[in-house]
Amino acid sequence: MDHFLYRDGQLYAEDVPVAEIAAAVGAPFYLYSTATLVRHFRLFDEALDWGPHLVCYAMKAASNQAILKTLAAEGAGMDVVSGGEYARAKAAGVPGDRIVFSGVGKTGAEIRAALEGGIRQFNVESEPEMRVISEVASAMGVDAPITLRVNPDVDAKTHAKIATGKSENKFGIPIARAREVYAEAARLPGLKVVGIDVHIGSQLTQLEPFEQAYTKVAELTEALRADGHEITRLDLGGGLGIPYARSNEAPPLPTDYGALIQRTVGHLGCEIEIEPGRLIIGNAGLLVSGVIYVKHGEGRDFLILDAAMNDLIRPAMYDAHHEIVPVKEAAPGAELSPYDIVGPVCETGDTFAKGRLMPPVAAGDLVAFRSAGAYGAVMASEYNTRPLVPEVLVHGDQFAVIRPRPTFDDIINRDTIPEWL
Repeated sequence: MDHFLYRDGQLYAEDVPVAEIAAAVGAPFYLYSTATLVRHFRLFDEALDWGPHLVCYAMKAASNQAILKTLAAEGAGMDVVSGGEYARAKAAGVPGDRIVFSGVGKTGAEIRAALEGGIRQFNVESEPEMRVISEVASAMGVDAPITLRVNPDVDAKTHAKIATGKSENKFGIPIARAREVYAEAARLPGLKVVGIDVHIGSQLTQLEPFEQAYTKVAELTEALRADGHEITRLDLGGGLGIPYARSNEAPPLPTDYGALIQRTVGHLGCEIEIEPGRLIIGNAGLLVSGVIYVKHGEGRDFLILDAAMNDLIRPAMYDAHHEIVPVKEAAPGAELSPYDIVGPVCETGDTFAKGRLMPPVAAGDLVAFRSAGAYGAVMASEYNTRPLVPEVLVHGDQFAVIRPRPTFDDIINRDTIPEWL
């Protein structure tokens, strides 16, 4: 469910007409709904209320500080994967004891900054990283709380580029070697083992891969405790998918996911951490774009938009599907025609959809990409010297620009010309 609905022939974001925002801000822009964002977080939080837990929002999905502050006020923790994301979380007022640091390439400088600023735990991805954390923490005279990310060799049945739990993926330590690596962690100075971490991928639409992975984690927990390790937390990752195409079968609900967690690891008495991102923010965001031209070609027609692949890379990178709807609601029974929906970037890959059935649209009309909140604005670039598009947050009948559109001068003046030119 989201809070983007038609009223009186116009698409609304909560209680604000989208066209009104477009008139004030200019297209294209990202648009987020506070009500949807909060609702989705609470679904996860309530799904785990059978025991101690922390829902850590995966910031890589969308990291504007206004989004982070909204979720932090609800009690969310944050899952970060870089020093920059850690700094964003802190700037948004998230306390260090609610920040989990994941990612395969943590640098010594990032580790030190997190230890200085406060950290709930590092999710350690490799033995070399574990040793660096030990060295940095020992030099600082502190103990770094860690989990080890185990790779359970489970097929998440998702897109190959976002699968993370198979043996050939770059993430984590093979689960078969986990006891050996935990033994080394116990010997190293400056480390405090607090739990186990696992994450098998993103945009999962079935619960079976989670069940396979979590069953292995439960078995590993018992084995590690038998070895003398104190395992008090289980970080079970995220990855629950959203329905990008309205015609598709809906993925499992957070309540089903929470029940699965309770069934597979609830008996262990551990605090549960999960790291959802896409399902919290994905359907809470739109990309709103204007039609520049309607072009009639050889055997196909094109809608040329003012948004491009640099604004929403998912279709070009993942062949991803986004529902695209007119901001002005089509008349009942309006005839649908197929269009290739494209942007103005000089690449054939700048294509959002091929042969997409659309009601009549004309130059100057607005369209909205649904389910664009996750991995939209955060993956955007200034390719072709196209300014990053604004981000706007709606709260009831109010809206605010939470990231402005830079000017061409803003972009160009970042360049530095060497003195010999």
